[in-house]
Amino acid sequence: MKLEPQVLARMTTAVENRDPEALARLGAMEAGHARMVGITGPPGAGKSTLVDAMARELRLQGKTVAILAVDPSSHISGGALLGDRIRMQQHYGDPGIFIRSMATRGSGGGIARATADVARLMDAAGMDYILIETVGVGQDEVEIAGLAAVTVVVLVPGMGDDVQAIKAGIMEIASIFAINKADQPGADRIEHELKAMLSLTDGPKPPIVRTVATEGKGVPELLAAIENRSLAVAARFVRPGALAIDHLGIAVYSLDQAIPFYESIGLRVALRETVAQENVHVAMLPAGDSRIELLEPAAPASPISNFLAKRGPGLHHVALRVPDLRGAVERLRASGARLLNEPRAGAGGHLYVFVHPASTGGVLLELIQESA
Repeated sequence: MKLEPQVLARMTTAVENRDPEALARLGAMEAGHARMVGITGPPGAGKSTLVDAMARELRLQGKTVAILAVDPSSHISGGALLGDRIRMQQHYGDPGIFIRSMATRGSGGGIARATADVARLMDAAGMDYILIETVGVGQDEVEIAGLAAVTVVVLVPGMGDDVQAIKAGIMEIASIFAINKADQPGADRIEHELKAMLSLTDGPKPPIVRTVATEGKGVPELLAAIENRSLAVAARFVRPGALAIDHLGIAVYSLDQAIPFYESIGLRVALRETVAQENVHVAMLPAGDSRIELLEPAAPASPISNFLAKRGPGLHHVALRVPDLRGAVERLRASGARLLNEPRAGAGGHLYVFVHPASTGGVLLELIQESA
């Protein structure tokens, strides 16, 4: 659905302010086809300059672009400090680029609370690419990986041992590493350190691309890498027709409050249990050959609790039954997909594994071993 820039700007403001009417309208919009790309990394890496160069190259390719630049909040107004708007003002006459600075407003993880909803709005509005630049606070910026299909971690020469120091945080979320300011001394060293660190990990390695954002060098190559990494791998691991939807996982604040609605449309709870390793209370409601799985947090710091805090109630994951889970896992690893756990027993005793949204096009995917 195409929206005029002024209309899109007003609706973005309403969504940021959590206006109920705007959120309801957003919920009724159909998903688009946007490539959602996170740009993160330590302060001083040149993220804004790189985002600016990426947007310029994408426009040369005829693509439309939304830039969501998450800035630190002003201690006075609570709003964004607007630094990225100033840096990117050359694009403001271009109707094919929409730029929004979003204040963190106290959110941790490098992104604003409303970022996911605004990104959905940009997708529904028909944007080809959504570039989400995080604050740049260091190793805590890991939430972007749950939102973007591809996460680019930007590093620069001169970091030295800092590469090792931050590897426990943002280093693990990288779909691609971009060594920006690669014309400066030390580019070879940081690439060597990256490769040394990645050699200690299993499976395919994220590509490393050198860029000089101020000159646009390496940007076409970076975009090509993004395009390759953003292709969903869900169709690669099984033959056509060999899988089926097992269930839809829906996050709710309270099972007791949510169940009556589903009972009112004819579904009945077949099982309620607590999965201790996931800190979640589960209610299963069969629906034909599949089921609805309602998920209530069993602890304040559980994954479902974190999901509700960021996005509110709604679809948490899609689960597919596969005939050979371990074989599927091997093929996924070989293709470069990011798995969140080893196969293990879950609700109902079934064997399952989760695939990160960065590998599936933005949706958390659960694969379940088909019953014999």
